[in-house]
Amino acid sequence: MVKGIIGKKLGMTQAFDPEGRVVPLTVIKAGPCTVIQKKTKAKDGYDAVQVGLVEERPARHPGKAQQGHFLKSGSPVLRLLRELPYEGQAAEGEQVKVDIFQAGETIHVTGTSKGKGFQGVVKRHKFAGGDEAHGSMFHRAPGSIGASSYPSRVIKGLRMGGRMGGERITVRNLKVFEADLENNLLMVEGPVPGPNGSYVLILKG
Repeated sequence: MVKGIIGKKLGMTQAFDPEGRVVPLTVIKAGPCTVIQKKTKAKDGYDAVQVGLVEERPARHPGKAQQGHFLKSGSPVLRLLRELPYEGQAAEGEQVKVDIFQAGETIHVTGTSKGKGFQGVVKRHKFAGGDEAHGSMFHRAPGSIGASSYPSRVIKGLRMGGRMGGERITVRNLKVFEADLENNLLMVEGPVPGPNGSYVLILKG
């Protein structure tokens, strides 16, 4: 059995749990995915399966090498491929659907966080900034970035302004609220990284 699936984040909503409490949920369109290639320790040095996300829009202008790669599994050329761990048996052409997850199960979700562009130290590193009083000339600046006499340079790794976001982030130990096989939807308690419409990787906890 494949121990994960590829999905697309659709947005957030909320629902009531059996105790009547409101639970924030992230809705993910998870799968269906097709096993394209099986890798083994004897041949490739490790055990994994390469799966592709089946989407409504096919890959545009696939090359002959791509077509040959997908031909073995009997699948059309897919745009998004990922390698996932598996247990037991897994065969090329096998379908992976959202029913591999059950309500209450723990999962790990990996995605790319929202890109914020270039940001200063107040937003990027939560610096407090200076006094907002009249006459102050120190509001959102970083302050001193090093000593003059020694070492007379900026220490590597100092927190400064720069590009923020757009990083690969894994949120661990999220709980599955519901798995809707008919609509390929996975309801996850809490937020997952990335904007709506971004791809995420969901692994069993």
